[in-house]
Amino acid sequence: MHEHYLSDFDFELPESLIAQYPLTDRTASRLLCVRPGQALEDKTFSDIEGFLREGDLLIVNNTRVIKARLRGHKATKGAIEALIERVTGERTAIAMIRASKAPKPGTELFFETASGETTAVTVTGRQGQFFELAFNEPVLSVLERFGEVPLPPYITHAAEKSDETRYQTVYARHPGAVAAPTAGLHFTDDLLARLRAKGVDVEEVTLHVGAGTFQPVRVEKLSEHEMHSEWFEMPEGVAQRINEAKAQGRRVIAVGTTSLRTIESAADRVGHVESGARDTKLFIRPGYEFKIVDALITNFHLPKSTLVMLVSALAGRERILEAYKHAVEASYRFFSYGDACFIERDPSVPEKENSKE
Repeated sequence: MHEHYLSDFDFELPESLIAQYPLTDRTASRLLCVRPGQALEDKTFSDIEGFLREGDLLIVNNTRVIKARLRGHKATKGAIEALIERVTGERTAIAMIRASKAPKPGTELFFETASGETTAVTVTGRQGQFFELAFNEPVLSVLERFGEVPLPPYITHAAEKSDETRYQTVYARHPGAVAAPTAGLHFTDDLLARLRAKGVDVEEVTLHVGAGTFQPVRVEKLSEHEMHSEWFEMPEGVAQRINEAKAQGRRVIAVGTTSLRTIESAADRVGHVESGARDTKLFIRPGYEFKIVDALITNFHLPKSTLVMLVSALAGRERILEAYKHAVEASYRFFSYGDACFIERDPSVPEKENSKE
């Protein structure tokens, strides 16, 4: 794979274009269509119906965002903040912890609700940058009562009641994500029903998005970057339907980079998708040869992020930078609560990338 550098994926983004709140109507976002050999098209998200056709297989990520941010104190009264990265068992989790001093194994952390209810959690060890935690009761029930929605770092308001529903897709089912699979935020039950009526098959996979998704890339040479690990599940029936669609020459379209990484992580070298649950550290960047996915519905991503690298692998780096420049000039709204892109894969991209010396 041709070596790429972090600076290759930088672009100017005025801070005013970072969406702080979602639109009231999920499907009212704008949609930029990026298709090989065609001019960029400015549309509205509800126009996605016109870009999808009978026989398309649309794959969504049904993970549910947990209230992963906990605020509390140590026995010494020192303030702490924990961001659950992953629930590892009924009463265990790993978390990032902010404190004046890193808590040692054996330390008790206390969290309380506004009504005065308290719960204690024990630090039992470390895994790299994460702390292992043991809870006195089921983790998900503690988070539901004591936690708050972990809005991304670039959203400046504290989580409000409305964020509990709007930072969640309408099909969110399996609790475990620390961030929403945001491309899915544009879909309503009504739009999904219209797509199904048109003959588009909608199937679900699960990838629990970790907080690592917001970690900046800290190396200039991309070959030295190690992706964070995330858990995914590819159900047997869905794997079968993907394999059938590919065999019949029908398109497989991912809703969001998380669905795309799940599909590509579950595919073997010859492009056959296998069912099962495991971790993925797949880092998709230009030069990557897609085994399955033909198109992607996604939001606009941060400069120098692994997600900009992923969409560049799909459509070509120059094409993506051109699309993003257009989006900035046309005042599209960026990131989690922002507008969307429909990107069709350009089959000539890996060839061009891999032939560079």
